[in-house]
Parts: sequence; C-alpha cells; structure tokens
Amino acid sequence: MRTHSGSCHCGAVRFSFRAPDIASAMQCDCSICIRKTAYLTPFKVSNEDMAITAEGDALKTYQFGTMTARHHFCGTCGIHTFVEPRLSPGSYRVNLGCIDGMDALRLPSEIFDGKSL
Repeated sequence: MRTHSGSCHCGAVRFSFRAPDIASAMQCDCSICIRKTAYLTPFKVSNEDMAITAEGDALKTYQFGTMTARHHFCGTCGIHTFVEPRLSPGSYRVNLGCIDGMDALRLPSEIFDGKSL
C-alpha cells in the first residue's frame, strides 16, 4: 500500500488515498462516464482511505437517474476528480488522469458495463 495524491487542473480540489500500486485502469460506459472518457482506478478506495480538501465550495457533485452515484468535479476548472459509484456508495473510484505523475492513457484498461445497470 502507498499514498497516491492528486488534484483537479487548477488545484482547488486536492485528494490523497492509500491503495496498492496502480497498474491498470477501468473505463465505465454509463451515459455520463462515456462522455467524460475518464480512466478510473480499477479498485474502489474506501472512505477511510480517502482524504479530500477543497478551496471554498470548489467541490461540486452531479447526480442523475437513481441519484445514488455521486460524480464529483471541480466547480472552478470543471475536471472530474472522482466518483462514488452507484453499486458502492461511500467508496470512490478516482480519475487516474488527476493523480500526480500518473500517465493514465498508457495503462491497460478494461470496460465496465455501466450502461446495463
């Protein structure tokens, strides 16, 4: 286990989490994720292992459909930072493109069938 850290583009939303080394990515094909094309952690990060800081009210949340999943993004620069998945509320999948030093596009990835939920 190691500590990963990252932020949105402007730095108003920052986070860190404890997890294993990241060797692959997951992409979800639900109606919002397909539009973001985000590469996400292939594992869920528990609430206890996630630390989030945001300047003022920069951290925004978008919900739709069942209103269970919580898609978090920076209200200043618009970058999607992490999501609390519909099937695992209270845990997170982190946008790998927001992690410091991570080259998410170079990782092997698999597609999660979110559109069938």
